[in-house]
Amino acid sequence: MSLPTATDRTAVEAALDALVAALTLDEKTGLVVGADLWATRGLERIGLDPVVMSDGPVGVRDPYHGGASAMLPAPSALAATWDVALAARTGDLFAAEARRHGVHLVLAPQVNLQRTPVGGRHFECYSEDPHLTAEVAVALVSAAQRAGTGMCVKHYVANDSETDRTRYLARVDARTLREVYLAPFERLVDAGSWSVMGAYSGVDDGATAAPALEHRPLLTGVLKDEWGFDGLVVSDWVATRTVAAAVRGGLDLQMPGPDGVWGDGLRDAVLAGDVAEADLDDKVRRLLRLAHRLGRLDLPGTPASDAAPAQRWTPGARATFLRELAARATVVLKDDAGLVPLPGTEEGAPLRVALLGANAVAPFFQGGGSSLVTPDRLSYPADALVAALPDGSHVDVVAGSRALRNPAPLDPARCTDPVTGEPGLRLELLGVDGAVRRTETRTTWDGWYADLGADDAVLRLRARVRLDEPGAHELGVGTVGVHRVAVDAEVVSTGDVVATEDVILASTHNHPVARTVTVTGPEVELTADLQVVHPVGYDRFVRGQLVHRLPGATPAEDLAAAEAAARAADVAVVVVGTTHEVESEGFDRPDLDLPGNQDELVRRVVAANPRTVVVVNAGAPVLLPWLDDVPTVLWGWLAGQEAGAALTDVLTGVTEPGGRLPWTLPARFEDVPVPHAVPVDGVVDYVEGLDVGYRGWSRRTHAAAGPAPAAPFGHGLGWTTWRYDDVTLVDGSAAGPVVRVTVTNTGTRHGREVVQVYVEPDAAVLAADPQRPVRTLGAFAVVEADPGSTSTVDVPVPARALQVWDVAAGTWTTPPGRYRLRAGRSVTDLRGGVEITVEH
Repeated sequence: MSLPTATDRTAVEAALDALVAALTLDEKTGLVVGADLWATRGLERIGLDPVVMSDGPVGVRDPYHGGASAMLPAPSALAATWDVALAARTGDLFAAEARRHGVHLVLAPQVNLQRTPVGGRHFECYSEDPHLTAEVAVALVSAAQRAGTGMCVKHYVANDSETDRTRYLARVDARTLREVYLAPFERLVDAGSWSVMGAYSGVDDGATAAPALEHRPLLTGVLKDEWGFDGLVVSDWVATRTVAAAVRGGLDLQMPGPDGVWGDGLRDAVLAGDVAEADLDDKVRRLLRLAHRLGRLDLPGTPASDAAPAQRWTPGARATFLRELAARATVVLKDDAGLVPLPGTEEGAPLRVALLGANAVAPFFQGGGSSLVTPDRLSYPADALVAALPDGSHVDVVAGSRALRNPAPLDPARCTDPVTGEPGLRLELLGVDGAVRRTETRTTWDGWYADLGADDAVLRLRARVRLDEPGAHELGVGTVGVHRVAVDAEVVSTGDVVATEDVILASTHNHPVARTVTVTGPEVELTADLQVVHPVGYDRFVRGQLVHRLPGATPAEDLAAAEAAARAADVAVVVVGTTHEVESEGFDRPDLDLPGNQDELVRRVVAANPRTVVVVNAGAPVLLPWLDDVPTVLWGWLAGQEAGAALTDVLTGVTEPGGRLPWTLPARFEDVPVPHAVPVDGVVDYVEGLDVGYRGWSRRTHAAAGPAPAAPFGHGLGWTTWRYDDVTLVDGSAAGPVVRVTVTNTGTRHGREVVQVYVEPDAAVLAADPQRPVRTLGAFAVVEADPGSTSTVDVPVPARALQVWDVAAGTWTTPPGRYRLRAGRSVTDLRGGVEITVEH
């Protein structure tokens, strides 16, 4: 896609002005309200086609047809590569996926910061550091937009946790906002981002307290006026609460539609004089400008259609890239025993591997919430290992642990309609009057029902369930809203709270926890009356997750089986991690513990076989109380559809696990600087100020012998070793110093090193500004070298890395004094440095 010239831009702006002037008031108010859940309105008489949107942090969901999508590793995994070239390739893949599904604007990336490790959408964010977040996001968004696909950057701003996320007010001082939470958005605007999504939550910056969509100083004053953002501000879904306040605040498009406050009230507000028509015109112009950029509006200089991404990203190319991305993101936390790659695999020696853990059997591929996509394939560790290990190898697969609270879905093949005797579930749809409106029998059931009308009130599920296996079975239903569940007339669960769109905004409808009852065979009758949810702005649905746990081994017997397999193996690979019940949009975690008895599994296995590799299948930090006792630990992330193949490539020496942590891994929960984000009287107070993430840890160790994390920000060993030979200053200007770093690969394998440069103000600068972090990431670069080879890289440090926001003056300034620029492998493993002086 060619970039427009200045002449083109002038012609486009003139054409946009003429179009806006020719529109009627009804047309203008209609254009700034969504047409449905995913699209804007088209207007044939001006050549405007609808702009279709879709969720996207881990892939582009097919919004209307439910087709398969590429499932990427979690965004935190992409950031773990610290590789902007890889991020750009990811952006190009987003563009191809969007084009494949008829999507023009992808609701991603999420550039909120990982302020607290318990944040529910932590895995959807890139990093706890604003610079790393911005570098990855700018590369991704720029590549996607070059290919003609818009990316809607979210959530503006300080929407960093999920507890009461639609209501809380984030109290953040102006300096912290500028230097930390606004910083990635500013970089993306500078890079030319086409769209920004406003948050559900509110912001109190010390001068104005308002919902994010009504915060005029931030949304209009900073984003549009100061930064010059000429794109479209889109509401988060069903986040628009007012007409005049949101219009004046700076919101441009209410999504979804046509329901909502703007759908009914915007035209009336203009006619009443509560909304200036000039403000409405600006919003329409921004929408038309975005449509033009996306090729949805025929104007002079309309971008040519670019089919190249689709041609580049064949199904095979997608799978190969996602496999490489997940493997390269894998972080080697420790490898004391040299088990990566697994001994003998590259020489072709047969190996007996015990593959253990609930997440080894059923990996957690993607986090819960609006980012969910359905891939056309999933790669499992056992299948990939069996295919890749040398001839004569053997893989013993034992779950050994239990991580999920909910039992597995009930197999409809066990069910019989209690009225007709036909195989399957009996569904009876009841109206508001309690009368049965229609019935059907289904032999398949995925837990959802959506064929609903405005007067439908209750879905009744009825089935005789065969329990052929002797012993105790667990049976139950997970649902939301008003319900009554009974098994053989015994009430299992009831609820009288009406579910609204809040269950969607909190994502509780995706993974409801089931109430179960213990029963025995040979047959029981299940009846569940479930509320039809009528959410404003969304399609109606019924949620009924039928669950069933078969009689089987006890947890103690499962652990014993895993121990036995480990003892008999040459090497044990234990996969532990979180689940969709733990990491999801809509709720924060209460702690950082691994769910279930996974910690006990690790202790048992490493005692049975000291040649143990533990792989952590999680997007956000979890505590690893056994870390010191296990020789080799890998952080494998939520690795997406190629999870099994990527892990196998790491274990067999195909791809270097070259990831570096984009956040800090705590050793103890009580040491976490920001352990929760629970609002107090509706307010989340950002009391840590500038010291988010590793900055808070560094502050403690700088002041005293504070607690150390289990692994610091930036840590990762790869599969070779590195020596830092020289760190010199190429350019000492405060306007953009350049640090030259020379490293040597001292190991036996070709490898990639992430050279990290940190900025440390000296004691005098810190004394004059006690709020200033003692150490911040200034810049980074990726280098490669063969064994014994040396590589030199110049690392430019942006001027902003030395600057602070002067609240009184309303500008950026570089305080005078001395600054140390230190290079190394993590925030705590620094190998050399140089000094610059900023004069008065």
